[in-house]
Amino acid sequence: LNAMFRPGPMENIPSFCARKNGRETIEYPHPLLATVLAETYGIFVYQEQVMQSAQVMGGYSLGGADLLRRAMGKKKAEEMAEHRQIFRDGAAQKNIPADTADRVFDQMEKFAGYGFNKSHAAAYSLLAYHTAWIKVHFTAEFYAANMTVEMGDTDKLKVLLNDAKLFGISFEAPDVNSGTYRFEPIDRKRIRYGLGAVKGSGQGAVEAIVEARDAGGAFHSFFDFCARVDRKRVNKRAVEALVKAGAFDRLHAERASLLASVALGFDFADHQVDHASQGGLFDDGDHGSSTQEPPLAQAEPWGIKERLLLEKAALGFYLSGHLFQENEVEVRRFAKRQIADLVDSRDLQLLAGIVSDLRFVNGQRGRVAIFKLDDQSEVIEAVANDELIEANKALFVEDELLIVQGKVQVDRFAGGLRLNVNQVWDLAGARARFGRYLSLVVSGGGVGGGVGGGVGGAAEVAPLADLVKTWPAKRETTEQGELLLGLPLRLAIRRASATAELDLGDAGRFWPTDEALARCKALSHDGRAAIVYEAG
Repeated sequence: LNAMFRPGPMENIPSFCARKNGRETIEYPHPLLATVLAETYGIFVYQEQVMQSAQVMGGYSLGGADLLRRAMGKKKAEEMAEHRQIFRDGAAQKNIPADTADRVFDQMEKFAGYGFNKSHAAAYSLLAYHTAWIKVHFTAEFYAANMTVEMGDTDKLKVLLNDAKLFGISFEAPDVNSGTYRFEPIDRKRIRYGLGAVKGSGQGAVEAIVEARDAGGAFHSFFDFCARVDRKRVNKRAVEALVKAGAFDRLHAERASLLASVALGFDFADHQVDHASQGGLFDDGDHGSSTQEPPLAQAEPWGIKERLLLEKAALGFYLSGHLFQENEVEVRRFAKRQIADLVDSRDLQLLAGIVSDLRFVNGQRGRVAIFKLDDQSEVIEAVANDELIEANKALFVEDELLIVQGKVQVDRFAGGLRLNVNQVWDLAGARARFGRYLSLVVSGGGVGGGVGGGVGGAAEVAPLADLVKTWPAKRETTEQGELLLGLPLRLAIRRASATAELDLGDAGRFWPTDEALARCKALSHDGRAAIVYEAG
């Protein structure tokens, strides 16, 4: 495997496997080479076989064969022409025609440029076996060690993290009260995330945190942490990175408030130093007012998306959750199939997920977008053509939710499934496409009075008119004519004596962004405004 998975030799892998399993007849470039190529079913696999073939068929000495191997690797035309003639002459002495000698020489030359030495392949294979044994029998230790080695490379860490999860390994989030610089195995199935892998922390800062913890025990609060660590080694930037990574979650769960309190925490720590030798007239020990911890700064709590994006900025990927969670409940009302449940099918599939690893490639048929779509159940590679990209440039964005329609088929090159996309929407567009209407409950005066009762002044219907004006429906020109794209608005009017539903028609269609839906909830009775996706 080590010798064949290289440019050149790997072209022979299908034939090698077929011959090994008796599905293809074993043939040799020349009968003289049967002894040289017998163990590899007549196929050049190792560099030594090139050298032996030069000896057996071309009359080379062992030293001369090594010079031939080097010449083939360098691919110098003049040198190769000389060796070709030497090989012909040596073969002629064994009554081998020049065209046969040239054919064998060509095979050797094509292989030798990237061929692998057998002794090296054996050494690599032994190492691979040892590594595989450790991975199976000491799985947590294996991944902890590898992730520590790759700590500075986010892409490699992500690969290892995802692979570890396939082996049932879970990760404890970074934690200032238990973590160290390295990744550490907790037990056979759990690994403690290394604080050194938090971008912006630094080895010196992490070592200072561990030293303070070892000297005085676990930190009991954020302010205790700031007061006890060496702030010459642990600066505000490092603390902010640890907050975003979730390393203080067990002390204070609300990261937004904690991040807003970093400066406050450092001021508190400086205050403690200034008052270390002072005490109040009636203080008994160290209970002076200067030791009283202040409350954390007030801050608007982060939503799932903001929390995870900041976590990704600190770690390179999401560890505590998934961006799809923010909209999963709503999205599953129309895109019901999970990626994990997909099978090869000719039917169009409607899927939703978060875009990652997005890249644009110029191919033979024009530019294509290749990206991964991740709905937390599984990931699928998706491809969109240039026409779709041009029509929806703003939608192809890393870490954003995308709803797609396309056909799923087996990827014969990479294995697994691949999605060929023919339509895309963002969440607002999907609401407009798959939602039947938005039901907005009103009860009496204001919005409902003028519209539902058929009476009242412009002031009463102004909020709805303003909604439609601020987030207007979109118009699209098609072969069938102009289409109005937007979500219909239906008022559910509740009065003491009667109830009714009023469909506002095309004049009431609007573009259902998150902001527009928030306005609808504000206009409704008790925040009762919701998109209806299915009948009943």
